[in-house]
Amino acid sequence: MTDTHTSTALVLFSGGQDSATCLAWALDRFARVETIGFAYGQRHAVELDSRAKLVDGMKAIKPDWAGKIGDSHTLDIPTLSAISETALTRDVAIEMGEDGLPNTFVPGRNLVFLTFAAALAYRRGITDIVGGMCETDYSGYPDCRDDTIKALNGALSLGMAKDFKLHTPLMWLDKAATWGLADQLGGEALTDLIREHSHTCYLGERGALHDWGYGCGKCPACELRAKGWQEFKATAV
Repeated sequence: MTDTHTSTALVLFSGGQDSATCLAWALDRFARVETIGFAYGQRHAVELDSRAKLVDGMKAIKPDWAGKIGDSHTLDIPTLSAISETALTRDVAIEMGEDGLPNTFVPGRNLVFLTFAAALAYRRGITDIVGGMCETDYSGYPDCRDDTIKALNGALSLGMAKDFKLHTPLMWLDKAATWGLADQLGGEALTDLIREHSHTCYLGERGALHDWGYGCGKCPACELRAKGWQEFKATAV
């Protein structure tokens, strides 16, 4: 069993609400934390620009977190965008597809992300990898499901002869509970940081600041985030 108090974790850190919460979760548990983000031609690439402010903010919230944050990695994988026809990688309207999945689903995205993350982790001697996949409040993406992550965990461990552990702390949390987890980890300072500086909107909208953060307010990601914030605030009173 991994001793999280002395080991290093690699967090998939896009700059969104979920990954920011996962970063705080890892900082609360591991001795050292590195991050990895992916530039894959996403329409909302602005999310990657949010990471620095989130990291700086977390360092200020808890001094011990500041000493734990290690290297930040960004991998360019434009091929993922080149081979996909989705509303996350093309300027098209967001809608449901004939297969019952929203056209924001990028086939294989999380499988690719976790495989690259594991390859980097292998080189850096890391076996704990943290991702924000969730099948509670989500759009039905099959690569966010717990069964998928568990299967991939086994495949990566076998294929690289390493005992990887994929952590998904948000898997069974809805968005309100995700806001609640951030509050437990860093109080109002952390929820305010995530609200203001993380990015979730699929369209990359950073115009008006809503009570739940920036975004168009109409895409599925914004609707989930706003609904979760409202439910969290209602129960926090």
